[in-house]
Amino acid sequence: MSGAPAEELRERRKARRVSWGLPPVWVRRCVLAPGIVLLALVWMPLAVWVGLVVAGVVAWALPGRVRVLRVLFMAGLYLLWDALALVWMAVLWIASGFGWKIRSPFFALQHYRLAGLMLKSLFSAARRILRLEIEMRDANLDDITPGKPLIVVSRHAGPGDSFVIVHALINRFDREPAIVLKDTLQWDPAIDVLLNRLPTRFVSARSRRKPGEPGGAASVAELATTLDRDDALLIFPEGGNATPKRRQRRIDQLRAAGHEELASRAEAMPHVMPPHAGGVLSAMQACPDATVVMIAHTGLERLSTVADIWRDLPVDKRIIIKGWVADDVPERVEDRELWLYDWWERIDTWIDGHQDDTQDTAAVEAARQRREKLAQAANRQPDKD
Repeated sequence: MSGAPAEELRERRKARRVSWGLPPVWVRRCVLAPGIVLLALVWMPLAVWVGLVVAGVVAWALPGRVRVLRVLFMAGLYLLWDALALVWMAVLWIASGFGWKIRSPFFALQHYRLAGLMLKSLFSAARRILRLEIEMRDANLDDITPGKPLIVVSRHAGPGDSFVIVHALINRFDREPAIVLKDTLQWDPAIDVLLNRLPTRFVSARSRRKPGEPGGAASVAELATTLDRDDALLIFPEGGNATPKRRQRRIDQLRAAGHEELASRAEAMPHVMPPHAGGVLSAMQACPDATVVMIAHTGLERLSTVADIWRDLPVDKRIIIKGWVADDVPERVEDRELWLYDWWERIDTWIDGHQDDTQDTAAVEAARQRREKLAQAANRQPDKD
C-alpha cells in the first residue's frame, strides 16, 4: 500500500483521467495524421482560390497596372481551366466505352463543345480582368463561304493568338478546327489530351523528328484530306512567333538556298516572318474545294518574352483581327509560292497601319524604304488595304 498522502493520490488519479482523454498513438498516427493531411489538401486549395478570386475582384475594380493580382488570377484560372478540362475528358473517355468510341463523330462534337465552352470562359475572364478587347473585321466567313471547308492561314505573333483564332472559329463561326501546331504545346496536359482526340497534327522540328516520321507538309496534306463542310484547317506558315532573330535567320536561310528574290521581299516585311509555303500549298492541293482565308492580327506583337508578358500583360489590350478571302489563287501550282508572298506583303502592310508603336522603329523604317524600292522596281505601288 502506498504511503503517499491522500491529496497526492487524488492529484495522480486526476492526471490519469485527463491523460486518457488523448487518443492512443495508433489512433493519432493512423487516423488523426492522415485526416489532417486530407483536410489540409482540401482547405489549402480552397484558401488559395478565395485569395485568387479576391485578387481578381481587386484587379478588376482598381484602375492602373495591378500586375501581380492580374497575373496571379489569370494563372490560377488557367490552372483551373486545365484541371476541369481533364476531368471532363476523363468522363467522356469512360462514357465512350473506356476510349472505344472516343474518335467517333458524336464524341468529337462533345470535345469541340468542351473546347468552345472553356475558351469562352477564359476570354470572358480576360475581358474583365485584363480588359482585353477583340475586334473582328471583315471576317464574316459563313456569309462568304457557306457550306465549304476553310483553310485559314494566319500570321503568328505573341502567345495565345492560336487560342484567339480557335475561339472565333468555334464560338463565332460554328466551325470545327483542324489545327497544325508545334509539338512542344503538348507539354500542356489539357491541350495534349484534347487535341490528340481531334484532327490535329503536331509538327516536330527537323532535328527532333524520328526516322520515317512525315514532315510538316506531308502531315498537313494528310489532315487536309479529312476536311468537310464544317471544318476549318488552321495553319501558321511562319512556323513560330515572329521575332527579329527568327526573322533574320529565316531570311538568311532563303539566301543560303539561292532564293535571293524571296529574301529581298522578306527584308521588306518588318512585321512578319517569311512564310514556309510547303504546308499551305500541300493543304490546297489535298483539299482543292476549300476556301482559303488569310488572317492578320495586331495587339500581341510585344509579348514575345517572359519579361514582355510580365510588363505588358496587365495593360489594356485591343486585338484586331482582319480576314480576307483569297479568291485569287493561281491555277498553276508553281506560281502559288509567289502568290503567298504577295499575300504576306499585304498582311505586313495592313499591320503597319494598325499596330501600336514598335520597339525597333529604325528597322521598320528601313524595311518600308526597301518595300517602296521593290515596288518601284516592279512598277507597282504597295497595297494599302
